[in-house]
Amino acid sequence: MLSVFESLFELFFALVDLVGSVGYMVLPWTPLVAWIVFWLLAVNWTKLRVQITQEGGWIALVLIAVVWIMVWGVVSPPASGSYHLFGLTISNFVGKTVYVTGLYCLMLLAGAAQLSGCCASCCQFADDVPEADDHHGHDGHGHDDHGGHALAVVDHGHGGHH
Repeated sequence: MLSVFESLFELFFALVDLVGSVGYMVLPWTPLVAWIVFWLLAVNWTKLRVQITQEGGWIALVLIAVVWIMVWGVVSPPASGSYHLFGLTISNFVGKTVYVTGLYCLMLLAGAAQLSGCCASCCQFADDVPEADDHHGHDGHGHDDHGGHALAVVDHGHGGHH
């Protein structure tokens, strides 16, 4: 009976070691996973696609990428002065451009996945609520008095004739 408890005790510590090893292996990838999950599940790509393609939002994306590359390149240069990617030796800012482009590609792929409907059960966004009537219309429906906003005409006793 004692050997059963010892075996369970060893099994428990083996599982703890396994979870710790897997966690230690996955931990460096957590920011990338968070990036993908954010763009896949937290962003309404139906609206964002319109903003990017039809209303000039792509310019903001390009400017954000350029600033991101410049700041990241200055703040965190590689220790050796260059990167070794895909068998190539590239400079700091070119390497940062590759990384930022890769992150943007992952962002756009997450958007394409959401727009395809593959995660429709997880991504249900509320419809827009129409804006409330601001009561500044001039339809003559009882709101013509703007609470003192209208200009008053002052008659100085001239009668309008000279």
